[in-house]
Order: sequence, then C-alpha cells, then structure tokens
Amino acid sequence: MRYERNHKQKKKRWKPILLTLLLLIVAVSGYAYYQYQQGVSQSLKKVDKKDQIVYSFEGKKDQYGDTNILLLGSDKRGNERSRSDTIMIASYNENKGTFKLASIMRDIYVAIPGHGKHKINSAFAYGGPELMRQTIKENFGVDLQYYSIVDFQGFVQLVDEAFPNGVEVNVEKEMSTNIGVTLKPGLQNLDGKHLLGYVRFRHDAIGDFGRVQRQQKVIKLLGDQLKSVRTIPKLPKLIGVVSPYVNTNMNTTDILFMAKDYLTKGKGNVATLRIPIDNSFTEPRISGEGDILDINLEKNRQALDKFMSE
Repeated sequence: MRYERNHKQKKKRWKPILLTLLLLIVAVSGYAYYQYQQGVSQSLKKVDKKDQIVYSFEGKKDQYGDTNILLLGSDKRGNERSRSDTIMIASYNENKGTFKLASIMRDIYVAIPGHGKHKINSAFAYGGPELMRQTIKENFGVDLQYYSIVDFQGFVQLVDEAFPNGVEVNVEKEMSTNIGVTLKPGLQNLDGKHLLGYVRFRHDAIGDFGRVQRQQKVIKLLGDQLKSVRTIPKLPKLIGVVSPYVNTNMNTTDILFMAKDYLTKGKGNVATLRIPIDNSFTEPRISGEGDILDINLEKNRQALDKFMSE
C-alpha cells in the first residue's frame, strides 16, 4: 500500500513538470515556425520563386558516415543552361560535430559522364546538379547526399539580416571590375552587396585562386561572427530569409539542425581545402575552352579523400 501511495504521489509531481515541458516545446516550435515564415515573407517581396526547377538527385551518404552537400552558386537561379560560378562540397559529421568545406575550382578540366572532357562547371549546364554529382563522384570518389543551388542575392539578404552593421573585413586591395561595387583597401564593415563583390572579385594576378581564397576567408569570418548566443534564436528567420533564394533537396528541419550544431558543437569552425591542391596542376589554354586547370587527378583525389576522412 505504501509503495502504491508513493508511486501515485511521484506521478502527481511529474505531471506538472511534463506538462510544462510540453508547453515549452510547443511554444518554442511555434516561435521558430513564426520566425521562419517571417523570413520567407520578407524575401518573397523581393524574389519570384515561380521559375525554380525541381531537379532529380540520386545522392547518398559517403563511406565515412558524413553528410555531404553539393553547393552551387549562380547568378541565374533556375537557368539550366548556365554554368555554376561556385562549386563547393560542405561536409557535416554529426558524431564528431565537424564541418568541412572543399572548394572545387570551376576551370578544372575533367571527364563529364556522357559529354567528354570539359571544365567541371560545364556539368551543371549539361545536366544540372545530378550530372555535377556524377562528375565529382567519377573523378574524385566523393558521394554527395544533397544539393543546394544558391542565388547570390540570397547571400546578400542573409548577410544584411544577420549583420545589420555589416561584416568586418580587411580588404587587401582596390576591387571594382565586374563586381558591381567599388571596394577600397583597408579594414571596414561591408554590407551584403559589398561583401558579395569582395568574394566574387577575380580580376587580378591570381584570378580565380584569389576568389576561392576570399570565399573561404569570408565563410570563416561569418562563422566567427555568428558564434554569439544571440544568433541562435534568429536562426529560423535567417533560414527563412535565404530559403526563397535556394533550390535544394534538403528539408528545412535538417537545415535548421545542422545550422544549430554548426554554432554549438562546431562553434562556427570550418576546415577548408582547395582543389586543386598546390603543385598538382598546370594552366594550359585549349581551343574552345580557354584557360583550363589540367590537374594530377590521382594526387587531388587522394588529398580530398584524406581531408574528408580525418
């Protein structure tokens, strides 16, 4: 009898605690959904989402249990014939809490399944993200589970929402050619439009190599500045703001989960790699293609495999 009475008393004590937790979960979920929708509505006033193409994508997790995402940047969202301006592999390992980013330079000359040898960014023009996935798998042996095609204007909106006062960047030289803005050298706060110009600039002596270096530099800067605990409550709205500018096969819940882990487990830290690696390529000119990167494929494949597995 005493056991039953104590058991009933414990159950009574737990009921209000469980009810409070349930109400808290509902409230947090409701707030997150409301903030997400606010962000979506804010961006839909500036972008027409009707032209977004639905792509097939036969991706899977890689052999190390990582979630690998093919990131493609383009000015012409939804245009199948455009080449991808930026090609990256974002890798997330839930158990280790690690985040990695490998940039694949667009002028690498490789075999594209069914189309012969071309610059790797042509794969998107020939067959969308699925052919790009096949091309990366065939040449570098990396499995990709998801894809995200990002309109560069989404980057602008995300930066302006997350950092109303701009992002502090040390601009190393004057930049203006083909980026829509003029940047002067020195430490300064850049809004979304000017930060986009900074990561897109490539008209100097080191060309696309400098652009990839700046892209990775800015991703690390953003990660560092997003570490603030004040950012986590803003995540649903930030994802909502960028969502209309992104064509992806990932669902919003997975994106939010990875973003949260990025700021908590990963603490905004990202390991980076550039393909091709140093001393593994030449830069000949080919008729019909222009300047290309002719790479030592095996050397770069091994470097990428080591980077992904560590």
